[in-house]
Amino acid sequence: MGEMLALGMMGGGILLFFIAVTIALWRVKHVSATVIAIRLAVISLLITLLMGLLLGSGVLGKMGFGHIAVLVDVHLGWGILGWVGLLLIGISYQVVPMFQVTPEYPRHLRRLLAPMLFVGLLIWTVLMLGNIAGIVEQWLAQAWMLLLVAGFVFYSIITLRLQQQRKRRVADITMLFWRTGMLFVPLCALIWMAGMLSPAVALNPHYNLLLGVCLLLGVGVSVINGMLYKIVPFLSWFHLQNRQMSMMCMTVKVPNMKEFISDKAARLQFRLFLLTLLLALAASLYPGVFAYLAGLFFFVSNTLLLKNLLVAMFRYRTTHRALLAYAASVSADDKGLG
Repeated sequence: MGEMLALGMMGGGILLFFIAVTIALWRVKHVSATVIAIRLAVISLLITLLMGLLLGSGVLGKMGFGHIAVLVDVHLGWGILGWVGLLLIGISYQVVPMFQVTPEYPRHLRRLLAPMLFVGLLIWTVLMLGNIAGIVEQWLAQAWMLLLVAGFVFYSIITLRLQQQRKRRVADITMLFWRTGMLFVPLCALIWMAGMLSPAVALNPHYNLLLGVCLLLGVGVSVINGMLYKIVPFLSWFHLQNRQMSMMCMTVKVPNMKEFISDKAARLQFRLFLLTLLLALAASLYPGVFAYLAGLFFFVSNTLLLKNLLVAMFRYRTTHRALLAYAASVSADDKGLG
């Protein structure tokens, strides 16, 4: 009973998030490639949620629907490649050229990649279900997934190429995190291919852990860290700058983006993250030796990330209070003159 209640609450929370995001996305007037990719990612999230709820509730098992392991693979495919992968692609169309000062992604890639990958996931799902029904050979579903994986590898290579063409030659922290994530995409593909081609590799107890570390830490956490180091300072500066201009208050200094989070603090956290990543990779092969050490450095790295974000928040609030104080003093002077 408790498990079903927890499952229902978790599903309801994600469903509420899905509805809110869907309403916001469908209100967008200018439908760009980014919006389309995010819409497809949100649909992928819904598919992931529904499959997860069915698997978690055991309904498929009660219906006599066998091959649960295959359905778990489909669930993971939609969650990792659909929700996370398409969301990453869509966001990168905006943040990579804007924050890393690179050329735009090729127009045809922006227009076609995310829809093709989404349709490819649908076809792969049909092939997987056909394999369960015994009407499709397993190798066909695997070959189709290979095409999907190749699409993500192609995207990562294009992103790395754009980073090489960036106008600002000094590599900042955001680009270093993104470059790390993009380099891990083909590495994940190679590890997955090794498991697909060799049953001995796939059955190795370290295989899934190694692939999970590369996907979640090497790609996911790398990119998220990189975006935080640009988006938080940018939004803080942008809102304060707008407030300053609306008040015509030039006496209160608005920090620039690098003053919200210093390069020195960000670089230290990046180095700790790289050390964490190396230790986590080692722990996936030798958990008894490296697991606790990897966990410790992961904690330290994220603690430093939290500290850097809190510093940015403190500087934002300090400047915001100074602007409010200026507005109050102007208002008081106007009343005195009146």
